[in-house]
Amino acid sequence: MTAVADLQAGLTSLAGLVADSLDLDQVLAEVAASAVRAVPGADGAGVTLLQPERQDDPVLASAASAPFVAEIDTIQYVTVHEGPSITAALQRRTVRSGSLGGTKLWPRFGPRVGRLGVHSAMAVPLLLGDRVVGAVSVYSREKDAFDEHSAQFAELFAKPAAVAVHNARILADALALTGQLQVALSTRPVIDQAIGIIRARTGRSAAEAFGQLRAMSQAEQRKLAEVAEQIVAEAVRRARARRADQAGPNPGCNVDSVGTPASPG
Repeated sequence: MTAVADLQAGLTSLAGLVADSLDLDQVLAEVAASAVRAVPGADGAGVTLLQPERQDDPVLASAASAPFVAEIDTIQYVTVHEGPSITAALQRRTVRSGSLGGTKLWPRFGPRVGRLGVHSAMAVPLLLGDRVVGAVSVYSREKDAFDEHSAQFAELFAKPAAVAVHNARILADALALTGQLQVALSTRPVIDQAIGIIRARTGRSAAEAFGQLRAMSQAEQRKLAEVAEQIVAEAVRRARARRADQAGPNPGCNVDSVGTPASPG
């Protein structure tokens, strides 16, 4: 009954996540904390957004419920590139070990984690239909901490967790795209001005002028808008200098030291 109550608490916590008030990292952190409550025997948990097809760099984002889990994730994803979350995502199934120090599942990962005093691990994939969006891993300092009962609880938890994580990622992607569009809209006027200046100087078409601007950006390894701002600023500086020259003293008029015309002769 206690385990069921803990699972219910974990699921309730997931249901209470309001995507528009939490960013992606916060949602992942909440999911990790909820997993510890939901899965019997768990001392810590990690949740990871994955792209399993990219074995060289599979992690899109991750969160851990405790520092020791973050250390384990570094071992898994950075040091040895193997471990429960990676296996669960690649094989689309629950995996577990009750003796990491001697496991054959992850011969490089297991002993390293065992030396941290963590002996049991279990991971479940986060599935949406036929898509793998990530994985949740739970860890225990006890040996043989996770049994079939724990696995059932973890799999029940993983279903709404997958939805929460996926929705958070969609929102994060949408916000990122909105930010990119806002930047594009704010920089478009100065880019258009720079294109106009290049056309006026060179007689090129708009497409050719934009190509020249882009080539300058690539050659200088600077953003397009930065190069455009420099061109516009330089054109403004030159225009002001010409105007200042044109507004200077009339060479046909002799001016005395106090600024009034001197009497001829």
